[in-house]
Amino acid sequence: MPQLKRKSDPLMSDDRFRMLLDAVTDYAIYMLDARGLVSSWNAGAKRFKGYEEAEILGQHFSRFYTEEDRANGMPQRALHAAEVEGRFEGEGWRLRKNGERFWCHVVIDPIRDAGGALIGYAKVTRDLTERKQAEETLKQSEQQFRLLVDGVTDYALYMLDPTGVITNWNTGAQRIKGYTPQEIIGQHYSVFFSTDDQANGEPQRGLDRAINEGRFESQGLRIRKNGTQFWASVVVEPIRNDLGDLIGFAKITRDITDSLEAQKALEKARESLFQSQKMESLGRLTGGIAHDFNNLLMVVLGSLEVVRRRVPDDPKILNLLDNAIQGAQRGATLTQRMLAFARSQKLVVEALDAPALVRGMSDMLQRALGPQTRIEVRFPLRLSPLLADSNQLEMALLNLAVNARDAMATGGQIVIAAREETLAVDDGDLVAGRYICLSVTDSGEGMDAETLNRAREPFFTTKGVGKGTGLGLSMVHGFAQQSGGRLMLSSAKGQGTTAEMWLPVAGEPLEPLAAEDAPVFAASTVVQALTVLVVDDDPLVLLSTAAMLDDLGYTAVQAASGEQALELLASSRRIDVVVTDLAMPLMTGLELAQQIKQRWPTLPVLLASGYADKLDETELALPHIGKPFNQNELVQALIELT
Repeated sequence: MPQLKRKSDPLMSDDRFRMLLDAVTDYAIYMLDARGLVSSWNAGAKRFKGYEEAEILGQHFSRFYTEEDRANGMPQRALHAAEVEGRFEGEGWRLRKNGERFWCHVVIDPIRDAGGALIGYAKVTRDLTERKQAEETLKQSEQQFRLLVDGVTDYALYMLDPTGVITNWNTGAQRIKGYTPQEIIGQHYSVFFSTDDQANGEPQRGLDRAINEGRFESQGLRIRKNGTQFWASVVVEPIRNDLGDLIGFAKITRDITDSLEAQKALEKARESLFQSQKMESLGRLTGGIAHDFNNLLMVVLGSLEVVRRRVPDDPKILNLLDNAIQGAQRGATLTQRMLAFARSQKLVVEALDAPALVRGMSDMLQRALGPQTRIEVRFPLRLSPLLADSNQLEMALLNLAVNARDAMATGGQIVIAAREETLAVDDGDLVAGRYICLSVTDSGEGMDAETLNRAREPFFTTKGVGKGTGLGLSMVHGFAQQSGGRLMLSSAKGQGTTAEMWLPVAGEPLEPLAAEDAPVFAASTVVQALTVLVVDDDPLVLLSTAAMLDDLGYTAVQAASGEQALELLASSRRIDVVVTDLAMPLMTGLELAQQIKQRWPTLPVLLASGYADKLDETELALPHIGKPFNQNELVQALIELT
């Protein structure tokens, strides 16, 4: 039996197609006639465009466009492109019924009849507003991040591809390294490394460590565009995608040159402070030793003078005693030099005979320099006097001589010389005038240019730890400048060193210096018989001073403390004058003098101190004498006091 063919039902087919289109709510699917008038409308179009079918059928589709797009002819161009090219596809802003804008994706296809004539258009629109907003948010975030990165000028922030090639560049990188983005993007980041670092594979080693360890951080020298070096703190971190694949590196570089220099300066300042504190402690220690040594010399000198007056008139014994006294007096001179080192003092400027000064310290120089060092002195027959502080000049010459000795490891010769120079015009630190140039030349190893340039810096030394403070030349330099002169150094490696102190010539000629005589002693009688109360906490000094007074014809009464002295004064015993040590425990000599002035205003007091050069204004206002003193000085002070 032949099979019957079922005739299709056009109505049934249209209904099903209509039901299919209405079921699609995520897309607006509708048709336009050849003029662009809406001829069909599905549920999706109604959902996100807002028009009911009855409201929109017969209306021109251009009402979905913004006013700007309609003015620019965008709807007509879209239909024309679909007709001519067979399809139009694009994205843009459209309008809902309520006037709200939304971003959509549009496809327009032309519809033609069997003969190819255009009868309308099929239009599919998808609402992409949420995606557009997300893209705009992402774009805005990226722009803000880019602005943030570009706004950072203290750090070089940039990225590398997996091979180390630079892919972007911020303002900080341009400022620190000197390259513009156009110059550096596309180059390998090893361009920032020195030639040695590149040869050693340092750039790739940093990337490998970042990959293996998740982060690489280091400090090192890097190169700017202009070839200068800077000290950089570097961080490199790998960048991976969601699958964990390496897609590049984030690199952060900070120029820490200034901070490192500041740290070095701070460390140098700390070291200088430590050296200064050490020198201050050494100065206090030296001052204390000098004070105690003065007390010992006081005992020796006083006792020797008393013994000399009472021994028989035997020339051999007298010569021995005179030698002993002169030796003790030289010890007193040495303590004065120690105190000059220990104190911060104003210069006592006077006219000095340089040859005589050097001769006077020759023994001290030879002992200080040792037997391996030969000292030669070269002075002209006539030399004008110079203007300086004698103690400080001796210290300066000693410093220069010791430096010269240290430069000659196996010994050698030091030449101390002098000459007169005249400057017609100002020359740097020196004003025009006449100068004496005192020089110390050694045959040592000499200095290179860098060492020579820094030789006068405080605390700079080429000696090992514990072998030098670095203050010698700086002290000489400061002394010379303070005296109106300068210190000049000339040296070359392997050719020795010459240090020259230029000091101004004194305006008036010196009086002829008398030869050193044997000590002159006080007369056997005094102007008047006095009872002297001697106060000292050192029993040796107390006994020696009392013996000196008794030998001079005075009556000496002894007190070992300020309290005991006040008790003796309060007794009925008559006291004509008080000689008291200044530095005593419990009650100082000044405090004793002040109490005596309150209770016995007419009783004279003489202060004796091994620190005579360091008395303050209150102490200086009182009569005083420096230790060690001899009989002549003591009797002279008592005569002036009474």
